Amino acid sequence: MTEAVDDVDAKRIILVRNERLKLAATYLNGIAIATLAVGGIGPFVAGFVANAPGHFSLSSGLVVVCTITSATLHLAAWRVLGGLRV
Repeated sequence: MTEAVDDVDAKRIILVRNERLKLAATYLNGIAIATLAVGGIGPFVAGFVANAPGHFSLSSGLVVVCTITSATLHLAAWRVLGGLRV
């Protein structure tokens, strides 16, 4: 009887751990999406709308940095999901 209870407790611990990992991965991925939208796509679009050449060169550096940051955060979230257990 205690083995069955221990088995249920072990499964519950794994389930809770998996849900926490999924929550952390979702959070990281949300930050990655926001970073890409605000810092990656926003200045790029604003540069075309404003049609200001000086603004475009400054914002293109920001676009590159934010895109790389977003991709790094997304890969970190993917790696967190790799820690899920069955």
